[in-house]
This record gives sequence, C-alpha cells and structure tokens, in this order.
Amino acid sequence: MSTAGFNSQNGTGTGQAYANGPSQNPVALQQLPGVSYGMTHQPAYNPMQPKATTSPAPGLYPSGPYQPVPPVNSYQPGPQLSSYPSSPGQPLLSRPLMGGPPPHTPPQSASPSPGPRLPPAQATPPPPAVSTTSYYPSPQQPMAPAWQYNTATPPMGPATSMSTHPRGPVANHMNPAASLAAPPPPSSAAYRSAPTPHSTTQLSGPGIPPTSMHGYTQPGTAPPPMNLMAPQTYQPSRPAYGPPPTGPPPAMKPTPPPTGPPMANATPPPKTDAQCGGVVNNTLSPTEPNCQEGDIECPGAVAGNGPEASNSYNHVDNKMAGLTQPGPPGRHLGHYPSLPPGYQNTSASHTTPPMHPAMQAATQPFTQAPQPYQQLPGGPGAAQLSPSLAAMSLQSSTPEALRAVNLLQERNLLPPTPVPAPTPCLPQDLQKINCNPEVFRCTLTSIPQTQSLLNKAKMPLGLLLHPFKDLSQLPVVTSSTIVRCRSCRTYINPFVSFLDQRRWKCNLCYRVNDVPEEFMYNPVSRSYGEPHKRPEVQNATIEFIAPSEYMLRPPQPAVYLFVLDVSHNAVETGYLNVFCQSLLDNINALPGDSRTKIGFITFDSTIHFYNLQEGLSQPQMLIVSDIEDIFLPTPDSLLVNLNECKELVQDLLKSLPNLFQKTMETQSALGSALQAAFKLLSPTGGRMSVFQTQLPNLGVGALQSREDPNQRASAKDIQHLSPATDFYKKLALDCSGQQVAVDLFLLSAQYCDLASLGCISRFSAGSVYYYPSYHHQHNPAQVERFQKDLKRYITRKIGFEAVMRIRCTKGMSIHTFHGNFFVRSTDLLSLPNVNPDAGFAVQMSIEENLDDMQVVSFQAALLYTSSKGERRIRVHTLCLPVVNSLSDIFAGADVQAITGLLACMAVDRSVTASLSDARDAMTNAAIDSLTSYRQSVLTIQQPGLLAPACLRLFPLYILALLKQKAFRTGTSTRLDDRVSAMYQLKYQPLTYSMLMIHPALYRVDDLSDEGALNVNERTIPQPKVLQLSVEKLSREGAFLMDAGIVMYLWIGRNCHPNFLTQVLGVPNYAAVPENLYLLPELDTAESQRTRALIGWLRDQRPFFPSLHIIRDESQLKPHFMQNMIEDRTESALSYYEFLLHLQQQISK
Repeated sequence: MSTAGFNSQNGTGTGQAYANGPSQNPVALQQLPGVSYGMTHQPAYNPMQPKATTSPAPGLYPSGPYQPVPPVNSYQPGPQLSSYPSSPGQPLLSRPLMGGPPPHTPPQSASPSPGPRLPPAQATPPPPAVSTTSYYPSPQQPMAPAWQYNTATPPMGPATSMSTHPRGPVANHMNPAASLAAPPPPSSAAYRSAPTPHSTTQLSGPGIPPTSMHGYTQPGTAPPPMNLMAPQTYQPSRPAYGPPPTGPPPAMKPTPPPTGPPMANATPPPKTDAQCGGVVNNTLSPTEPNCQEGDIECPGAVAGNGPEASNSYNHVDNKMAGLTQPGPPGRHLGHYPSLPPGYQNTSASHTTPPMHPAMQAATQPFTQAPQPYQQLPGGPGAAQLSPSLAAMSLQSSTPEALRAVNLLQERNLLPPTPVPAPTPCLPQDLQKINCNPEVFRCTLTSIPQTQSLLNKAKMPLGLLLHPFKDLSQLPVVTSSTIVRCRSCRTYINPFVSFLDQRRWKCNLCYRVNDVPEEFMYNPVSRSYGEPHKRPEVQNATIEFIAPSEYMLRPPQPAVYLFVLDVSHNAVETGYLNVFCQSLLDNINALPGDSRTKIGFITFDSTIHFYNLQEGLSQPQMLIVSDIEDIFLPTPDSLLVNLNECKELVQDLLKSLPNLFQKTMETQSALGSALQAAFKLLSPTGGRMSVFQTQLPNLGVGALQSREDPNQRASAKDIQHLSPATDFYKKLALDCSGQQVAVDLFLLSAQYCDLASLGCISRFSAGSVYYYPSYHHQHNPAQVERFQKDLKRYITRKIGFEAVMRIRCTKGMSIHTFHGNFFVRSTDLLSLPNVNPDAGFAVQMSIEENLDDMQVVSFQAALLYTSSKGERRIRVHTLCLPVVNSLSDIFAGADVQAITGLLACMAVDRSVTASLSDARDAMTNAAIDSLTSYRQSVLTIQQPGLLAPACLRLFPLYILALLKQKAFRTGTSTRLDDRVSAMYQLKYQPLTYSMLMIHPALYRVDDLSDEGALNVNERTIPQPKVLQLSVEKLSREGAFLMDAGIVMYLWIGRNCHPNFLTQVLGVPNYAAVPENLYLLPELDTAESQRTRALIGWLRDQRPFFPSLHIIRDESQLKPHFMQNMIEDRTESALSYYEFLLHLQQQISK
C-alpha cells in the first residue's frame, strides 16, 4: 500500500478521500515479491473476497441479491408458511447474482518472522473449492492490499502498554545469561509453551454470586441471589424427513454475545508516527513515555528496577472501601517446591442483579459445565497442561457442539435460554480465572495451529472487546513497580509461568523475567514469598494506578465543551430546552474534580461565544461573524472552572432557550463552529459535544443533499455511503492529535449527510447519537429517548487522553481494527476519550505454526486519565487452547461473535466496494463454513442442510443481517437511517448489537409470576422468546418486540379486553391511542408485570430504547413487520427459502 493510500485512511494524505474499510498492517505490505517470510504462512480466508457469480434459477427472483419481487413500503400479509412447504418439482433457489468488485485479500499480519519456528507442519490439503465471495481469501489468491477499514471502536478501559511481539528465533526466548544461570525446569511438561490455558471468570448472572476478586456484576445495588436454572442442553427431537414441524416453538431466548461491538477499522500506520514520548501537534497526552520498543506504556523503570514503594491493593474501584477478600481459587503456577500449593480461597459472595436473557449469555456459561467440551473433573494446573489437553481431545467422542442438525427439518432452533458464549476447552482452574466474555471474546474459542487450517475452516478469526465496560467489581492495584515482560512489554497476568520464586516466563513471547523484590509481597494476604498469589496473577481483568513514568505531562483536567445549533430549524425542534434542563439537573454529577472546566458555543450563520469569567454578574455573549477566518475573542474566559463559575453557567442554561426563540436565521455554519471549538480545546484536550439539526450549508464543511428519495428502494446498490468531503475527517484527526474527542448528536427530520458528519466522531474516538424526526411535540417518544440518553451521557464514567494496544502470543498477528479511533502506529490506538458504552473488534491471522503450543493468549491494555486526574491502566488477558483438527475448531465456534465480526466487515465492504458485494459476502460466509463442515468434519454424509449444533443459528443470523436496516435492499430506507445502523453495528458492544440484528419477541398478554425473577423487590416475568415470524402472532394477544434501540408493543385486533383495561387503561381495541409511547401506571397486577418487564429490559443497556404501542392500522406497523426475519417479503427471501438457497450452493 502506498504511503498516500495509507495516509488517506487516517486522513492525512492525498489518497482516496475516505476508505472506510479495513486497514492492513503496513509492515506486511513491505514484503518483496516472491519472498516468503514464514514457510507456513498463508493468506487468511477472507469472507469479503469476491466470488464467482452464479445466476439465480429462472423465475424464482430477479437479478440482484435477494430481491425476488418489486419493493414494497409496507408489510402485506399474504399466505403464511406454517411449516416449510416444498412443492414437488420446484427447483431449489439458486445463488443470487454476485457483483464482482475488485478482488480483496485480507490484510496480512505485520512483523514478518525470520523463519519457521519449527519444521513445516505436515502439508494440509487445500481447502475444498467452494464459492468464492466469502469473507476469507482462499489460499490460492494473490495478496493484494485489502479493503481498508478505517475506524476502531473506542476502547472501554484504560489502555495500557501494548507493543508488538518480538519476532525472532524462537526457542524459549530466555536470556542466555538467565538460561545458563537457572537450572532447567523440573519437567518439560511443566512449562511447555508457557501460556497457561484460558479459564473463565465466574460471571454474575441471575443470582450467581461472583467471587470477590472478579465477579463481574452490574453496577448498582445487588439483589438477593436467585435460584439459577439447571443447565439445559437443547436437543430437539429429529422428525423424519419431510415438512418441518408446525406449531409454536419452545420458548427460547437468544443471547447476544457480550463484548464490544466492532466499528470502523483503521489501518495502523508505520511506526514513524509520533508515538512513544513523541508529540503530535506538540500536545500529545501523557500517553507513552519514551522508552524501549516505542511502547506507550513502558516507563523508564521496568518492572524490577524501580524503587520499592508502598504497595496497596484496592479491590473494588469506587464501590467498596478497604482491602477485600482474596480472589478466586488460585493455581500453583509452576514448580517451586518451597511454595505451598496454590492457595484455595472462598470469597464472600456478592449477588448481582439478574440480567436480561440477552445479556446473560456471557455470564451463564461460567456456572455450568462447558457445553462444547466435556471437561474432565479436577482441572490440572499449568504444569500438567499438555498431557491434560491431549486427554481432552475431541476426537474420541462427538460433543454436543458438533451434533449434526438438519436445518431444513429442525424448525424450532432458538434455544429456550439465552445463547451462551462457548466455554474454552481449558483446565477448570484456568476457566475460573479467564477473562469475562462480556469484556473480551474470540470468534473461535479453539485457535487453529496453522493459517492453512484456519482457511480450511472458512470462519473468521477475530476478537471483540468492550474494554472500558462498567464493572461493579474491579481489582485496583497501586504499586511503584508494574511488572511487565522486558522483551514484549506484556503485563504479568494469570497465564504466565513461574519457574521458581524469582523468575517468571512471559506467556506471549516466552522470555524469562526476574520477579522484582516488591512483587514478592502479597498485599491481599500480607504474606511474603508467594508472587503467584498476587492479585495481578489471580485476575484476568485488573487496573493499575500508573506511576509518573506513564505520563508525558500532568494528567489533564476534565474539560467539557458544548457546541449547540441555534438556527431556526433547531429552535423549532425544541431540543434546546431539553438539553439545558438535563444539564441543569445533572451538572453536579458531571465527572471531574476541582479542576473541571466547562464552556459553550452556539452557532447559526455566525458563531457565538460566552464569557463566563468569575466576577461577571451575568454571562456575556460574544458574536464572531467572520466565519471564514474564525478566532477566539477572549480565549481565557470561554472555558471556565465549573466549581468557581457554576452560578454563571446555570444562568446561561436557564436563558439560552429564550435567547433564540424568535430567530429567523436558517443557515448553519457547523464547520466554522467546530474549528472554533477545536481552537478552544487544543491547549488542554477534552470532550466536545456537538448538537446539530440540519445539513450544514455555510462556510467550510458545507454540504449538499445527496439523497434521492425516489432511489431509496429501487436502487440495486446504494450510493453515497462514503463521505462527500474530507473536511470532517481531517478535523477529527487534528482533534485526536490534541486529545479532543467529538460526540455528535444529530436531531433532524431532514437528510443531514451522516456519512460525512459522522467522520468527526469516528476518527476522534467519539460517539454518534441519531434521533430521526425529532420534534418536541410531534415525536414525544424521541424526546424521552433523548432525555434519558443525555442523562447517561452527562453522568457516565469517562477516560481522557487514552491509548490502547492489543498484544497476542508470538506466531499470531492483528491486521485490521474496527471501531472509533485513530491508529497512531501499527498497533497503537489513539483514544482522546474512552467511554464505557463503546466496543470494538480486531481481525487476526496466524503467521507462524503454533504446533509447539497448547494455548495462546491475548492482552488488551488501556492507558487513560480518569476524570479525577489519575493515570490508570486497565488490562484484560484472554487465554485460549490451540487445536489441530477441524472438528475441534468447529466445536469452539462462537456463532454470535462470528456474526458480530462479519457485520463489521460487511459495513466496511459496503463503503469500500458496494452493498451488493457485502450482501454476497455475508451469504457466502454461511455457505463456506457449512460446506467446510460437511466436507471435512461430518463422518457420515446425510441428506439435508447440515450444520453443527454450535452454528445452527448462523444462517438465521446471516439472513437477519441481510434484512437489517444497514444492509437491506428493496425497502425504502432513508440514507441517514442506513448509515446510522452501520455505525451502531460497528461500535455497539456485541451484547447490544445482537438485539439490533435479531430482535427478541415475547407474548405479554398472559404474563405470570411463574419462573419470574426477583430484582430489588420487584417481580420480573420471564416470558418465552418466540421466533420472528407472523405465524407466532395472534390477533387475540399482545406482543413485545425488543429490537435494541426501539421496542414495539403490538396489540392484536381481538386482544383480550382484560389486557386492554388492566394494562393500557382503555375499554376496547378502538380506544387505543394512535401515538401511544408510555404505559399508564395502573394499580393492577397485569400493569405492574408488563411495566416491570419493559423496565428491566431497558435497564440492561446503557442507551434508552423508545417504546411504541401499535395497532394494525398504525404507521409503525411496517417497521414492526420488517423485523419478522423468518417471513418472506416482496423483496427478500423467507428463512426456509434462504436455507434452500444455501443447500443448493453447498451441494454444487
């Protein structure tokens, strides 16, 4: 990739103005033609790779992916498929036409290895020839610069040091001196391939008492423990071949996988960028001291060299005072006989509030036996790792995860309980300590030994993170010496090996390091000589208070600047009243300390500043009309100390709505207002919150409408998904360099070109909030949503001047990032702000054979400044087993994580290539993986469309993505709505984005207390999750659909009068109001149950889903029906037709 091409991604070059796509690691692109850096390295399988096109069977549907019939605007009932009919002689659906974009190969991983670490593995036969538009490039394809992903989701936790893994001759990476001085370990089995296997943290689901060291509980008060349901394995009976069974499916709740939603990707630039200790625009934050390996968080005092310091360990951050009980049962991490066996400890149980079924997914697996693998009792310690993994091989018996399911016959596949994250096949003691999957999750919980084996499996390999997630329990360590590997700068973690009391081996690069004297003391047990019992080695998620070596300048204060549109259009919407009132109500909860600063800018065709200097009797408004050459009229009094000037700030908020009430100014100079705000925040860094209600049409950054309403439904490919100008991206990069993040609130009924405006947030690690058709009178549901979102936004935790690095075990590499951030160097993500509601994803490849390893580890480190001015480092470490058979890879597949990663990749593909390419690639991802399973894993070939039990929902999720607002065709979809949906898929944590992909449907007119949860003395009914098909609806009932950011309560025409009177407070169906968005608070059991369920579902997410109560005649009925994913519409296949199409492609 040329320099210009790369720079254009991050916004500084002259290349294509905006590749929104995946970025490659530049290092990998510097290979000379014909030179191979690793004998076993193969191009990664890329599901977004264009494939040969096949035309659909005549007469089934016209050209274009899944557009059998002309588009429709509303749902038209038509005959329902109560079962899967298959008329004799009807041809199977053929594969939809696939557009041929230029071939894209996936980015190759960085850091070429000098040579094979071991003799090349036995040659693997090439993957079966299957359709070629999949997301993973086939091994025979040339390596070309791949699609460029350009943004990464804001990490959620303090970024800590992340440096590239050393690549060199492997052996054990010990210092010669250390190797000579130290005797070999007692047995080779004890430290084979260092990393200890991955273990699962015990999560808190309903009533699961977490261990005190790392119970991941929801913030808030903890209710009494609940009775946990016994784990169930759903094994539908297999009917004879023929039409699928009819009738309602068993109640089931799909569980969105936890971990951060991915977002746009950014390609890491070469490490020439100002990074460690360097200065971008002369005001780089204290992100990385200048030190070895250009590591962001490598202080001069490497672990072990620093002065001894007071060593404190605060168990729970801001939640519990004093020392806490020791954490989960420890393990004996190595053989040093002088130490007692790993300490066993039971901690006081903390109960956590029960969570939404969708959110429980990640918590439940940790309290039940791992599903994919039958774990041997009594998990072995790290020392016995390799024999135990050998014994756990899946070859001997078929686990439940690999049970063949005929999708054409087994209709009711939604499980009765939330879909749990698969539990990695690791010894029990490691499973208990592994990272919470809501925070850190991999698409494959068993890592293939080689890239060729991964290519053969035809599944994407990647990580989904939610690193700054709100955790009610977070171990916090204060120490002058943060222990890190001298070579790769990995933080010490539960998966390292102790060779003896004084030496530990890194689980990423295998170097042997000395244990510093200070680390010998355990602040929890107050004992000496047991470093393996320290909190850092007992918790996969931990936070350090960073010493001064981790700062380039004093930590910045919390600085908040609000930039408000006050044009006539903005005043008409009424948003200004809501904003001012919300900020007045919550101003004392704004995160910060005595140094917190605040400022305001308003704009229409001119820019208005507000002098809030202490001593003034009232705020002064300063107007700058020269928007072409913007300047700050009084730079020192526009951002003021909140504590000192709070009364003036409150006066301003009370007067602002009236100030512009009669304005006739219709123009919007947003670009100039952003430039002014950037100048104001540059000296300190901080958060810029921008509120915009129309298309900017004056001065720099002015835009013109690019949407043609007539083309919304008919166009085969959607135009204008990429930005119209690079102004907003370039300004975002300037902001990022000065530690400024921009959050955009778009409140409009008209087209605003979110594709262009959104760049200001994407590349500065901000967030985008979109409120279509916002109006204080005509759309009260949106007003309520805006109020609740604003309160959360103003009061939630925030990290400033953050950086994040992800490291992985030698032999693996990260090549593409998704999310909102700027990639400052090959693996360093710049996050001017980090918030707890954002997630992101990375794609990975296997550079060198992993056949001498039993496990691999991944570590995400987030270094940030808290709102109180503390420099902190949050570290998450995940450990997974390495396997050498396709059946083991499939058995560990995480279907929701795969879906989330493919959604991110498809968003980027839509922008860099075309929407039809992205749709074809998603379809082929399902075809390819099921083909690989059929050809390489199934031992007995059977008729039908067969999938392993762990992937049985994969085709359903892919169809749901094809019908999702971001990717659908044939239905009128506003361009801003589509772009907003793409943003959501890219940066929502996986738990939340899965509800947007596959909503949950409940029947609520017959709620009962049977099986209900008790939360804070409230009874929460637990209705069954229904399939998304009209056949599950009944005119006699009422049904609640939870689609993530919106909920619909659909009332049947013949709904029981009791529900209408007791819940809605109306005498009959005809009396249900047209635009009802609130349930009346009635003193009836039915009303309390319904409101309790809806309130509980809303509490499970950080944003506020609006509720719409709809009847058959409602304008929103088509929106409700569009989420019926399993039904056919005039422009998209039904689930059964989609399965027939997949079967035909697989059997070719």
